[in-house]
Amino acid sequence: MLQNLQHLGYERMTAIQAASLPQALLGRDLIAQAQTGSGKTAAFALPLLTNLNPRRFAVQALVLCPTRELADQVSVEIRRLARAEDNTKVVTLCGGVPLRGQAASLEHGAHIVVGTPGRVMDHLDRGSLNLDALNTWVLDEADRMLDMGFYDDIVRVAQRCPAQRQTLLFSATYPEGIAKLAQRFMREPQTIRVEATASAGRIRQRFYEVQGSERLHAVGQLLRHFRPASALAFCNTKQQCRDLAAVLQAEGFSALTLFGELEQRERDQVLLQFANRSATVLVATDVAARGLDISSLAAVINVDVTADAEVHVHRIGRTGRLGQSGAGEAEGGLALSLASLDEMGRVGRIEQIMGQEVTWGALDELRDAPGGPLLPPMQTLQIQGGRKEKIRAGDVLGALTADLGLSRDDVGKINVNDFSTYVAVRRDLAPQTAARLNAGRIKGKLVKVRLLTGQDTPWA
Repeated sequence: MLQNLQHLGYERMTAIQAASLPQALLGRDLIAQAQTGSGKTAAFALPLLTNLNPRRFAVQALVLCPTRELADQVSVEIRRLARAEDNTKVVTLCGGVPLRGQAASLEHGAHIVVGTPGRVMDHLDRGSLNLDALNTWVLDEADRMLDMGFYDDIVRVAQRCPAQRQTLLFSATYPEGIAKLAQRFMREPQTIRVEATASAGRIRQRFYEVQGSERLHAVGQLLRHFRPASALAFCNTKQQCRDLAAVLQAEGFSALTLFGELEQRERDQVLLQFANRSATVLVATDVAARGLDISSLAAVINVDVTADAEVHVHRIGRTGRLGQSGAGEAEGGLALSLASLDEMGRVGRIEQIMGQEVTWGALDELRDAPGGPLLPPMQTLQIQGGRKEKIRAGDVLGALTADLGLSRDDVGKINVNDFSTYVAVRRDLAPQTAARLNAGRIKGKLVKVRLLTGQDTPWA
């Protein structure tokens, strides 16, 4: 295990790993508070792998996550960490994927299940998932699962788990529901808290006072002044997400929205376009954005000041841990917040938890930086056809480079799903590439291609 960790680049423990691993490896129940990006996946994955008997083909560990994206990320990381043990099987159970295929995977034998509460409950009710052999139960980002209304599902899952088990609960914040869960389902849990201010020193944070009517247009001012390569804008409500996206699009920005009512396929398509640099701004609520793993986020914009100071620190930590900003500075990302007079009490609580006064700027000092419209460098092509048609990323890259003459630098990320394939192409080349690919072939087959221009309706 140690050799594998070294090979994976784990040189030293993060704060949450150092604090939680000794307790978890002793078999104790834990309530661990740490923000996204703090290394918490390894903090719970290493103990559950230690408890695992790979020769016993039964589900011995269950990890519940709030979203499909987070469940996918956790599954990938557990598989990486499990390389030290032969034949450890991890199955992911989330919505948006047919139940039948998941049931077949479980039937072939699984050691670890990672999934969302609703889909895990579906399999428990159908009898395709059995937890009789379970020894470790993990609740990852438990606060967001509660925010999303999963309390009853979590209770029902707990009732299907053996009483003699280890329970590891990880959460960025500590709302009342966490104590309720702990009291009901945990045995003398150890509480571990890692301060959420760990990355604050690498973040360039600035607040701007706004009147209510100028708040949405002020976001455009910030974007034109700082020109981040990518920005995640947080709103407190779904309606404000829609309103802000409409304002930004009218001002010429490539903006997408992410909120709870989107269907899974729409959500996947939005995230994919933002991650492959086909959109500049992602406007989201906290709940919808939880679990996102965006590798090059240059700025976070708080359109409202959140009532929970810990949520604010969690939001801005998404850019601070990346070590670079869109403005070319090396000390960290940008965290820009808009606050009205009636939100000053919330700002005070943020100062208190961060242990420092915030810096204020004035909107009238912002100037449009040179460079014209802030457009993303890429645009996404959707190809009808994916793994089910035996299409691979190499086939798509070959069609674009060998057949259509694009260079490798003209092509960005290629994502092959079961029924669709998405490829990012340099923005100025994207329209003609889509047209030529529509008239050409991939693996000798005619394909249907369209250019995504925002939150298009996904193909079935």
